[in-house]
Amino acid sequence: MADAPEERVIIVQARRQNETLQEVPVTVTAIGGDTLARYNIDQVADVTSRVPTLNVQVGGSGSGGQLSLRGVGSSNISAAFDSAVAFEYDGVVVSTMRLVQAGFFDVEQIDVLRGPQSLFFGKSATAGVLSLRSANPTSDWEVGMRGSYEFEEKGYLLSGYISGPISDTLGVRLAAQFNDIDEFQILQAGTPAVNQERGLTDLIVRGTLDWQPSDMFRANLKVQYTKNENDGAVGTAEIGCGANGIADPVFLLGGGLQIPAGYDCNINDQRYFLPDAAPQLAPGVPGNSPAAGRNGVPFGETEVWFGRLQFELDLSDTLTLTSVTGLLNMDAIDFDCYSYAGVFPGGVPGGAGCSDPINKLEQYSQELRLASDFDGAFNFMLGAFYEDRTFIFDTAQQGVNISFVGADPITGFTYDWDKTHTTKTEALSFFGSTMIDITDKLELSGGVRWTDESKVQTISVPYVHLFLQGPAFVQPGFFSGPINFKDDNISPEVTLKYQANDDLNFFASYKTGFKSGGIDNSALPSNSLSQAATSGDFSALIFQSEKASGGEVGVKSQWADRSFTLNATAYYYVFEDLQVQNFNAQTIQFITSNAGELTTKGVDLEARWNTPVTGLNLSSNLSWLDTEYTADFFQPGGQGGVINLKGRRGSQAPKWSGNFAADWAIPLSDTLELFLSGNATYNDGYITDETSFNDFVQPSFWTFDSNVSIGHPDGNWKLSLVAQNLTDEIFVITSGGRPFLSPTGDDLVLTQNRGRQVFAEISFKF
Repeated sequence: MADAPEERVIIVQARRQNETLQEVPVTVTAIGGDTLARYNIDQVADVTSRVPTLNVQVGGSGSGGQLSLRGVGSSNISAAFDSAVAFEYDGVVVSTMRLVQAGFFDVEQIDVLRGPQSLFFGKSATAGVLSLRSANPTSDWEVGMRGSYEFEEKGYLLSGYISGPISDTLGVRLAAQFNDIDEFQILQAGTPAVNQERGLTDLIVRGTLDWQPSDMFRANLKVQYTKNENDGAVGTAEIGCGANGIADPVFLLGGGLQIPAGYDCNINDQRYFLPDAAPQLAPGVPGNSPAAGRNGVPFGETEVWFGRLQFELDLSDTLTLTSVTGLLNMDAIDFDCYSYAGVFPGGVPGGAGCSDPINKLEQYSQELRLASDFDGAFNFMLGAFYEDRTFIFDTAQQGVNISFVGADPITGFTYDWDKTHTTKTEALSFFGSTMIDITDKLELSGGVRWTDESKVQTISVPYVHLFLQGPAFVQPGFFSGPINFKDDNISPEVTLKYQANDDLNFFASYKTGFKSGGIDNSALPSNSLSQAATSGDFSALIFQSEKASGGEVGVKSQWADRSFTLNATAYYYVFEDLQVQNFNAQTIQFITSNAGELTTKGVDLEARWNTPVTGLNLSSNLSWLDTEYTADFFQPGGQGGVINLKGRRGSQAPKWSGNFAADWAIPLSDTLELFLSGNATYNDGYITDETSFNDFVQPSFWTFDSNVSIGHPDGNWKLSLVAQNLTDEIFVITSGGRPFLSPTGDDLVLTQNRGRQVFAEISFKF
């Protein structure tokens, strides 16, 4: 009789403790580091091919990105919004999506937890958690190197690590990666821009120390530096020409100036029309902005320092204290023009709506957990969490573009205004959970988290162009004083798990989620901010907290000597006051609101099969999702009217989505192995915005990834040819009105995926 296939036990920390994927009563998709390396997955956006209903947008001058799960996410326009899908990095929930922009590497595992996770993760997590764990020091010295060249975007990547024990109690791991891409975006022929190909570079350096001086104490320190540079903040954004089929002009100064758009309306050719700033707007930038002296040429620079110290202290044989301290320091500046259009006769750049947002973030967090490990039927976990965060959003902007009339006669500045939003956040929460073995097969677990969060924002406007000074704008030197928001919440959770046998696990859960509201930092000195300044009432800038409640039932099973795994979950959740932000392309105003109620329900299926064929493994995921706005949700509908979206399907919520993957390691000899793998992903389409009943709908699509490798079975060396999105399928992730449209204009900004990437790679490990 043949030996049973070797079982690979996957460990997850969905309940802040080590549990196997098959035993934990939580819907989790785990992606191991070997899979990430195999398909050259080093961007968060690439994870979507393995997790149905996960949607990732990268780029933009606001939050820098967006994560959504099961049709629930948060705005990428404003950095004032926390993500509804919490982004946990090595045990620390980071409150900026700028880390989504940066690549990742040397990763041990990515876990995607679906549904509200407020009990154990607390901060935000109303829709789920994307958790990334980087690799730790190895017990023996090990050196690894990887180099690849990507043919489509013409980029190269170099990475390496050294890892091992310095002593019997101290291990170290040093890792670094550099990625340089020449043609991240290729501009449409005739685009008036200095950089006809927009590129980017990523540098990531990480150091890890792991210290275990005794059996009772363990400490792990991680310090990471990330630097991203690019040729503009606008990501892969095409312009669709709407129902009228024409490229609508840039409509400025009440129609007194209309600049031809210039783009060709082709949204599938991956040729972007992103002009540099018009000469009338480019020269003068208020303050000490790095955009000064660049003559209106877009650019972006982000630096992030991240540190995490975790220690575990065994207070006794049955009690363990865990401390996780996180520090994050981010300094980001970018400059781009958000008309997405504009060319004067003779090919002169006509980019308008330019801005130079400076984003600075300092975040400190501390979590303490006390967990028991009793032999009896009862165990518990108690925890406390504290976060202190200061976020500064400082930007000069062109919302009116008045300098087409003339630069400010006093300062010479060509920007309409300069404004700074400073937001201080303080959050404190306590949680407790218990696990009770009612019988040897039946476990009841649950708990509650209490959260208190306060935010204080100040707004200053040191400069307003002289031609705009009047009753419709705040006056230069405006200072709002403190604008306060405060809320607290109790989030309970309860789960019943029935372990029928070692291979069959049933569970049912009731869960709740909470994401604090706050103060919008997208308000412009015209309209909403000027009205608030006149009345002294800034309540229009405040958005309310988001809450979720509902439940799920699931089964996790293994069959045929654990060679076949089949897991299924059915869920139903209601999200109240879903935080939403959109952009009005005619009035050039950001609209922040709370959707009354979004109801989601669906089924997630997961299967894995270690086939009888040596080295051949198959896996698949399938999700059915139904979302609907089930209470009044009023959105501006133009001409001063409003539209009630009650009854409409939620955005970014495909009804059907899934993937099928095959991995086959074929031994050729004792020292040589051929590896073949492929992954096919299906999505049946979704609405891309939440402004009307006629928002852009992305049709159904397939994507295909593949890998062909040959090398040593132990990974000592390997040559690979890897393709992501082999058929070059282009799809829309989000959409919104193109800024500076005429009253009859209907062009749309369509953010898209990156398209096909093909890598040739060589790697060594010794």
